[in-house]
Amino acid sequence: MGKAKRAALDPATGDDALGDDALVALLAAGLRLQAADNLWRVSGNTLPHRALLREAGGAWNRLDQCWEFTAEDPTAKIVAALEAMPAQSGHNSNDPEPPKPHYFGHRARVRERALKAGVEVLADYELLELLLFYSIERIDTKPRAKALLERFGTLGDVFAAEPAQLREFEIDQRTLVHFKAMREAGRRLAERKVKDMPVLTNWQQLIDYCHAALAHEKTEQFRNLFLDRKNVLIADEVQQRGTIDHTPVYPREVVKRALALNAAALILVHNHPSGDPKPSRDDIEMTREIKTASEALGISIHDHLVIGRKGHASFRSLGLL
Repeated sequence: MGKAKRAALDPATGDDALGDDALVALLAAGLRLQAADNLWRVSGNTLPHRALLREAGGAWNRLDQCWEFTAEDPTAKIVAALEAMPAQSGHNSNDPEPPKPHYFGHRARVRERALKAGVEVLADYELLELLLFYSIERIDTKPRAKALLERFGTLGDVFAAEPAQLREFEIDQRTLVHFKAMREAGRRLAERKVKDMPVLTNWQQLIDYCHAALAHEKTEQFRNLFLDRKNVLIADEVQQRGTIDHTPVYPREVVKRALALNAAALILVHNHPSGDPKPSRDDIEMTREIKTASEALGISIHDHLVIGRKGHASFRSLGLL
Protein backbone atom coordinates (compact mmCIF):
# COMPACT_ATOMS: atom_id res chain seq x y z
CA MET A 1 0.00 0.00 0.00
CA GLY A 2 1.39 3.40 -0.92
CA LYS A 3 2.49 6.07 1.54
CA ALA A 4 0.43 9.15 2.34
CA LYS A 5 1.16 12.01 -0.06
CA ARG A 6 0.33 14.79 2.38
CA ALA A 7 -1.21 15.43 5.78
CA ALA A 8 -4.89 15.80 6.66
CA LEU A 9 -6.90 18.98 6.41
CA ASP A 10 -5.17 21.79 8.28
CA PRO A 11 -7.68 22.84 10.96
CA ALA A 12 -6.05 26.27 11.32
CA THR A 13 -6.28 27.26 7.66
CA GLY A 14 -8.81 24.88 6.20
CA ASP A 15 -6.47 24.33 3.25
CA ASP A 16 -5.95 21.12 1.34
CA ALA A 17 -7.46 17.69 1.94
CA LEU A 18 -6.25 14.23 2.80
CA GLY A 19 -3.70 12.87 0.36
CA ASP A 20 -5.25 10.46 -2.09
CA ASP A 21 -3.19 7.50 -0.89
CA ALA A 22 -3.92 8.24 2.77
CA LEU A 23 -7.61 8.59 2.03
CA VAL A 24 -7.64 5.28 0.18
CA ALA A 25 -5.77 3.57 3.04
CA LEU A 26 -8.23 4.80 5.64
CA LEU A 27 -11.29 3.98 3.55
CA ALA A 28 -9.94 0.52 2.78
CA ALA A 29 -9.70 -0.08 6.52
CA GLY A 30 -13.26 1.17 7.00
CA LEU A 31 -12.16 4.34 8.79
CA ARG A 32 -13.29 7.94 8.40
CA LEU A 33 -11.37 10.95 9.69
CA GLN A 34 -12.80 14.39 10.42
CA ALA A 35 -10.76 17.39 11.57
CA ALA A 36 -11.88 20.65 13.15
CA ASP A 37 -10.41 23.07 15.69
CA ASN A 38 -7.32 20.97 16.49
CA LEU A 39 -9.47 17.90 17.11
CA TRP A 40 -9.30 14.83 14.89
CA ARG A 41 -12.00 12.18 15.09
CA VAL A 42 -11.78 8.70 13.61
CA SER A 43 -15.02 6.77 13.25
CA GLY A 44 -16.34 3.86 11.20
CA ASN A 45 -15.15 0.27 11.61
CA THR A 46 -12.83 1.08 14.50
CA LEU A 47 -13.23 -2.11 16.55
CA PRO A 48 -10.61 -4.21 14.66
CA HIS A 49 -8.17 -1.30 14.89
CA ARG A 50 -8.71 -0.19 18.48
CA ALA A 51 -5.20 -1.19 19.63
CA LEU A 52 -3.65 0.58 16.65
CA LEU A 53 -5.68 3.75 17.27
CA ARG A 54 -4.83 3.73 20.96
CA GLU A 55 -1.11 3.38 20.23
CA ALA A 56 -1.38 6.28 17.78
CA GLY A 57 -2.49 8.49 20.68
CA GLY A 58 -6.26 8.22 20.38
CA ALA A 59 -8.80 8.25 23.19
CA TRP A 60 -12.15 6.47 22.83
CA ASN A 61 -15.18 8.77 23.08
CA ARG A 62 -17.95 6.37 24.09
CA LEU A 63 -20.63 9.04 23.88
CA ASP A 64 -19.96 9.85 20.23
CA GLN A 65 -18.59 6.40 19.32
CA CYS A 66 -15.31 7.58 17.84
CA TRP A 67 -11.58 7.90 18.58
CA GLU A 68 -10.31 11.40 19.31
CA PHE A 69 -6.83 12.85 18.78
CA THR A 70 -5.83 16.24 20.14
CA ALA A 71 -2.03 16.44 20.11
CA GLU A 72 -1.44 16.30 16.35
CA ASP A 73 -2.84 15.08 13.05
CA PRO A 74 -2.82 11.27 13.42
CA THR A 75 -3.16 10.47 9.71
CA ALA A 76 0.46 9.56 9.06
CA LYS A 77 0.72 7.37 12.17
CA ILE A 78 -2.53 5.54 11.42
CA VAL A 79 -1.66 4.89 7.76
CA ALA A 80 1.85 3.70 8.68
CA ALA A 81 0.41 1.36 11.30
CA LEU A 82 -2.13 0.00 8.84
CA GLU A 83 0.64 -0.74 6.33
CA ALA A 84 2.67 -2.51 9.00
CA MET A 85 -0.18 -4.81 10.03
CA PRO A 86 0.52 -8.48 9.26
CA ALA A 87 -1.85 -10.40 7.05
CA GLN A 88 -4.73 -11.92 8.98
CA SER A 89 -4.39 -15.56 9.91
CA GLY A 90 -6.63 -18.02 8.11
CA HIS A 91 -8.93 -20.53 9.72
CA ASN A 92 -6.21 -23.20 9.57
CA SER A 93 -3.63 -21.06 11.31
CA ASN A 94 -1.94 -22.47 14.41
CA ASP A 95 -1.68 -19.00 15.94
CA PRO A 96 -3.20 -18.95 19.45
CA GLU A 97 -6.46 -17.07 19.82
CA PRO A 98 -6.27 -13.79 21.74
CA PRO A 99 -7.46 -14.05 25.35
CA LYS A 100 -11.15 -13.41 25.83
CA PRO A 101 -12.27 -10.60 28.17
CA HIS A 102 -13.32 -11.64 31.68
CA TYR A 103 -16.95 -10.91 30.89
CA PHE A 104 -17.02 -13.04 27.75
CA GLY A 105 -20.35 -14.89 27.65
CA HIS A 106 -21.71 -12.96 30.63
CA ARG A 107 -24.56 -11.36 28.68
CA ALA A 108 -25.75 -14.72 27.43
CA ARG A 109 -25.69 -16.10 30.96
CA VAL A 110 -27.71 -13.17 32.34
CA ARG A 111 -30.29 -13.48 29.55
CA GLU A 112 -30.56 -17.23 30.11
CA ARG A 113 -31.08 -16.69 33.82
CA ALA A 114 -33.80 -14.09 33.14
CA LEU A 115 -35.58 -16.50 30.80
CA LYS A 116 -35.39 -19.49 33.16
CA ALA A 117 -35.93 -17.87 36.57
CA GLY A 118 -37.72 -14.69 35.50
CA VAL A 119 -36.61 -11.08 35.80
CA GLU A 120 -38.31 -10.89 39.21
CA VAL A 121 -35.33 -12.59 40.83
CA LEU A 122 -32.83 -10.05 39.48
CA ALA A 123 -31.42 -7.43 41.83
CA ASP A 124 -31.88 -3.81 40.77
CA TYR A 125 -28.32 -3.56 39.43
CA GLU A 126 -28.78 -6.80 37.46
CA LEU A 127 -32.01 -5.54 35.92
CA LEU A 128 -30.36 -2.26 34.96
CA GLU A 129 -27.35 -4.15 33.62
CA LEU A 130 -29.69 -6.26 31.48
CA LEU A 131 -31.40 -3.16 30.10
CA LEU A 132 -28.03 -1.60 29.26
CA PHE A 133 -27.18 -4.64 27.12
CA TYR A 134 -29.57 -3.36 24.48
CA SER A 135 -28.13 0.13 24.15
CA ILE A 136 -24.42 -0.32 24.98
CA GLU A 137 -22.48 -2.84 22.94
CA ARG A 138 -19.49 -5.04 23.73
CA ILE A 139 -18.47 -3.74 27.16
CA ASP A 140 -19.21 -5.07 30.64
CA THR A 141 -22.23 -3.03 31.81
CA LYS A 142 -22.35 -4.31 35.39
CA PRO A 143 -19.93 -1.67 36.82
CA ARG A 144 -21.89 1.10 35.14
CA ALA A 145 -25.23 -0.21 36.42
CA LYS A 146 -23.88 -0.33 39.98
CA ALA A 147 -22.37 3.16 39.66
CA LEU A 148 -25.65 4.61 38.39
CA LEU A 149 -27.64 3.12 41.26
CA GLU A 150 -25.06 4.24 43.80
CA ARG A 151 -25.29 7.79 42.44
CA PHE A 152 -29.06 8.09 41.95
CA GLY A 153 -30.50 5.55 44.41
CA THR A 154 -33.29 3.75 42.55
CA LEU A 155 -34.15 2.59 39.05
CA GLY A 156 -36.79 5.29 38.83
CA ASP A 157 -34.26 7.96 39.73
CA VAL A 158 -31.82 6.62 37.13
CA PHE A 159 -34.46 6.74 34.39
CA ALA A 160 -35.50 10.27 35.44
CA ALA A 161 -31.96 11.69 35.76
CA GLU A 162 -31.06 14.73 33.70
CA PRO A 163 -28.98 14.16 30.53
CA ALA A 164 -26.12 16.27 31.94
CA GLN A 165 -26.00 14.06 35.04
CA LEU A 166 -26.04 10.85 33.00
CA ARG A 167 -23.29 12.14 30.75
CA GLU A 168 -20.94 11.86 33.72
CA PHE A 169 -21.42 8.10 33.40
CA GLU A 170 -20.81 8.11 29.63
CA ILE A 171 -24.47 7.52 28.86
CA ASP A 172 -24.99 8.24 25.16
CA GLN A 173 -28.10 9.39 23.34
CA ARG A 174 -29.23 5.87 22.50
CA THR A 175 -29.21 4.87 26.17
CA LEU A 176 -30.81 8.16 27.20
CA VAL A 177 -33.74 7.48 24.85
CA HIS A 178 -33.91 3.93 26.22
CA PHE A 179 -34.23 5.29 29.78
CA LYS A 180 -36.95 7.76 28.79
CA ALA A 181 -38.87 4.98 27.02
CA MET A 182 -38.62 2.68 30.05
CA ARG A 183 -39.95 5.39 32.34
CA GLU A 184 -42.88 6.18 30.06
CA ALA A 185 -43.65 2.47 29.65
CA GLY A 186 -43.86 2.13 33.43
CA ARG A 187 -46.18 5.14 33.69
CA ARG A 188 -48.50 3.81 30.98
CA LEU A 189 -48.66 0.35 32.52
CA ALA A 190 -49.64 1.88 35.85
CA GLU A 191 -52.18 4.12 34.12
CA ARG A 192 -53.95 1.15 32.54
CA LYS A 193 -54.78 -0.19 36.02
CA VAL A 194 -56.76 2.92 36.94
CA LYS A 195 -58.18 4.07 33.64
CA ASP A 196 -61.89 3.40 33.05
CA MET A 197 -62.23 1.94 36.55
CA PRO A 198 -63.72 3.34 39.79
CA VAL A 199 -60.59 4.74 41.40
CA LEU A 200 -61.94 4.72 44.96
CA THR A 201 -62.16 0.92 44.87
CA ASN A 202 -58.69 0.65 43.28
CA TRP A 203 -56.92 3.04 45.64
CA GLN A 204 -53.54 1.27 45.77
CA GLN A 205 -53.38 1.13 41.97
CA LEU A 206 -54.09 4.87 41.94
CA ILE A 207 -51.25 5.50 44.41
CA ASP A 208 -48.92 3.35 42.30
CA TYR A 209 -49.86 5.30 39.19
CA CYS A 210 -49.26 8.65 40.88
CA HIS A 211 -45.86 7.45 42.07
CA ALA A 212 -44.94 6.28 38.56
CA ALA A 213 -45.98 9.63 37.12
CA LEU A 214 -44.57 12.02 39.72
CA ALA A 215 -42.25 10.53 42.33
CA HIS A 216 -39.06 11.16 40.34
CA GLU A 217 -39.87 14.53 38.80
CA LYS A 218 -37.23 17.21 39.46
CA THR A 219 -39.75 20.07 39.67
CA GLU A 220 -43.22 20.33 41.17
CA GLN A 221 -46.24 19.40 39.09
CA PHE A 222 -49.87 19.91 40.02
CA ARG A 223 -52.21 17.38 38.43
CA ASN A 224 -55.98 17.02 38.48
CA LEU A 225 -57.68 13.65 38.27
CA PHE A 226 -61.19 14.28 36.97
CA LEU A 227 -63.86 11.70 37.91
CA ASP A 228 -67.39 11.12 36.70
CA ARG A 229 -70.39 10.38 38.93
CA LYS A 230 -69.29 6.73 39.28
CA ASN A 231 -65.78 7.85 40.29
CA VAL A 232 -64.32 6.55 37.03
CA LEU A 233 -61.30 8.49 35.83
CA ILE A 234 -62.22 10.81 32.96
CA ALA A 235 -58.86 12.53 32.56
CA ASP A 236 -55.52 13.09 34.26
CA GLU A 237 -54.10 16.48 33.37
CA VAL A 238 -51.10 18.52 34.44
CA GLN A 239 -52.51 21.90 35.35
CA GLN A 240 -49.27 23.63 36.33
CA ARG A 241 -45.53 22.99 36.38
CA GLY A 242 -43.44 24.92 38.85
CA THR A 243 -40.00 25.07 40.44
CA ILE A 244 -38.25 22.65 42.74
CA ASP A 245 -40.40 23.72 45.70
CA HIS A 246 -43.37 25.70 44.39
CA THR A 247 -46.18 25.41 41.86
CA PRO A 248 -48.65 28.26 41.28
CA VAL A 249 -52.21 26.88 41.31
CA TYR A 250 -55.33 28.85 40.40
CA PRO A 251 -58.57 27.44 41.86
CA ARG A 252 -60.64 29.19 39.20
CA GLU A 253 -58.80 27.30 36.42
CA VAL A 254 -59.24 23.98 38.23
CA VAL A 255 -62.99 24.45 38.52
CA LYS A 256 -63.30 25.78 34.98
CA ARG A 257 -61.64 22.66 33.57
CA ALA A 258 -63.77 20.36 35.74
CA LEU A 259 -66.94 21.97 34.38
CA ALA A 260 -65.68 21.64 30.81
CA LEU A 261 -65.16 17.89 31.33
CA ASN A 262 -68.48 17.51 33.17
CA ALA A 263 -66.59 16.07 36.13
CA ALA A 264 -68.45 15.28 39.33
CA ALA A 265 -65.37 14.96 41.54
CA LEU A 266 -61.65 15.64 41.71
CA ILE A 267 -58.54 14.13 43.21
CA LEU A 268 -55.75 16.69 43.45
CA VAL A 269 -52.19 15.43 43.14
CA HIS A 270 -48.83 17.13 43.32
CA ASN A 271 -45.28 16.08 44.07
CA HIS A 272 -42.51 17.21 46.39
CA PRO A 273 -39.13 16.81 44.61
CA SER A 274 -37.42 16.97 48.01
CA GLY A 275 -38.78 13.48 48.63
CA ASP A 276 -40.72 14.36 51.80
CA PRO A 277 -44.50 14.20 51.11
CA LYS A 278 -45.52 16.14 54.23
CA PRO A 279 -48.00 18.88 53.16
CA SER A 280 -46.80 22.44 53.55
CA ARG A 281 -48.85 25.33 54.91
CA ASP A 282 -49.24 26.64 51.34
CA ASP A 283 -50.49 23.21 50.23
CA ILE A 284 -53.15 23.24 52.93
CA GLU A 285 -54.32 26.77 52.17
CA MET A 286 -54.45 26.17 48.42
CA THR A 287 -56.48 22.98 48.92
CA ARG A 288 -59.02 24.82 51.04
CA GLU A 289 -59.46 27.44 48.32
CA ILE A 290 -60.02 24.80 45.62
CA LYS A 291 -62.44 22.89 47.89
CA THR A 292 -64.50 26.03 48.53
CA ALA A 293 -64.65 26.96 44.82
CA SER A 294 -65.47 23.42 43.71
CA GLU A 295 -68.15 22.58 46.24
CA ALA A 296 -69.94 25.83 45.44
CA LEU A 297 -70.57 24.32 42.00
CA GLY A 298 -71.38 20.80 43.22
CA ILE A 299 -67.93 19.28 42.49
CA SER A 300 -66.50 17.10 45.27
CA ILE A 301 -62.84 16.94 46.28
CA HIS A 302 -62.17 13.34 47.28
CA ASP A 303 -58.55 13.82 48.28
CA HIS A 304 -55.33 15.69 47.73
CA LEU A 305 -52.30 13.42 47.39
CA VAL A 306 -48.74 14.63 47.87
CA ILE A 307 -46.22 12.31 46.22
CA GLY A 308 -42.58 12.01 47.24
CA ARG A 309 -39.86 9.42 46.77
CA LYS A 310 -40.25 8.52 50.45
CA GLY A 311 -43.97 7.78 50.12
CA HIS A 312 -47.16 9.80 49.90
CA ALA A 313 -49.48 11.85 52.07
CA SER A 314 -53.28 11.90 51.87
CA PHE A 315 -55.11 15.05 53.00
CA ARG A 316 -58.21 13.00 53.81
CA SER A 317 -56.25 10.51 55.92
CA LEU A 318 -54.57 13.42 57.73
CA GLY A 319 -57.92 15.04 58.46
CA LEU A 320 -57.14 18.06 56.25
CA LEU A 321 -60.22 17.62 54.04
